Amino acid sequence: MKSIFVKATTLGLSVMMLSTAVPAMATETSLSAGASIVATSAMEDNSQEESTLSAGVTSALADAIEDSSSKDAQGAASVSKKESDTSETESDETIYGYTNLGIADCDEYVNIRKKASKDSDLVGRLEKDAACEIIKTKGNWTKIESGKVTGWVKSKYLLTGEKAEKRADKVAQTVATVNTKTLNIRSEKSTSSSILEQVGKGTDLKVLKEGSEWIKVKYDGEKGYVAAEYVKVSVELDDALTATEVEYGEGVSDVRTALVQYALQFVGNPYVWGGTSLTNGCDCSGFTMQILGKYGVGLPHSSSAQSNYGTRISASEAKPGDLFFYGSGGISHVAIYIGNGQIVHASNHKDGIKVSSAYYRTPICVCSYL
Repeated sequence: MKSIFVKATTLGLSVMMLSTAVPAMATETSLSAGASIVATSAMEDNSQEESTLSAGVTSALADAIEDSSSKDAQGAASVSKKESDTSETESDETIYGYTNLGIADCDEYVNIRKKASKDSDLVGRLEKDAACEIIKTKGNWTKIESGKVTGWVKSKYLLTGEKAEKRADKVAQTVATVNTKTLNIRSEKSTSSSILEQVGKGTDLKVLKEGSEWIKVKYDGEKGYVAAEYVKVSVELDDALTATEVEYGEGVSDVRTALVQYALQFVGNPYVWGGTSLTNGCDCSGFTMQILGKYGVGLPHSSSAQSNYGTRISASEAKPGDLFFYGSGGISHVAIYIGNGQIVHASNHKDGIKVSSAYYRTPICVCSYL
């Protein structure tokens, strides 16, 4: 489109120059051959094809504007056509958002290395049937980009070209991405039906059946319905996991990892009821308030009040940095999930800040804040 716009502007200028020239010709019955050559040269960029300025020239220029028969117009049209064709070709060849698609062809996963060497650092992982953008090849290695990861994989574990496209068509999934703060998954296609689960913004739900008002989805093993207006439906391919996600689980960011590492350095420090000092002593909510506060999450100094912030999620989808809430009849304790089924928390006067199983007692709820 950019090239077409430039062409139209150029021809518009020719028309303007022509309309300016025509009144001058009307007042003059003749121009010398020299003047004709100078005028024609100015208008045609020193073209020597026209030697006189006359009605014939005017007609020829008009024809050139309408029919693109002049060499300049043909050149502009040719460039515009080539650029347009290239744009259309690139658009047509894009497959699920990839211009040079690669699909992981392996039993479980392929390691992504920082350099084209098996001894190089691991920067991510491409799991079976995950997609990538192929950048270049070097020997038996291929440089790829997938999600947030750029690195090298062994070429023999990638499908490319037509094979990649066919595999992509088989494994691509239709997902509904939540675009509101909290969304209810209901048992039936009605706001009066029971709520099976609540999910937060950015959560991907597997689409089972699309409808104009309600969409049937599957999430965490359960089937239910969500209002179509609160999700964006798309067809997607899986992409690479970062090194952090490989270690801590899919969807875990560097911020979550840093938060957990920061919290763990206070293990062994004392429990003090009502305290907020990570070194001299704090209680459970004082601990979570201070840790999450360092990463921009403002929370009150109360476990029950903290549960009203963030987005409620199921325990099975918890990621490091999320909070687990406990109690008998009501919320009276809170802890930070650190992954692998464990929490870190300011437990009691005897144990202080410690690491425990996330299920040392049944959590009342789990909330995500990051």
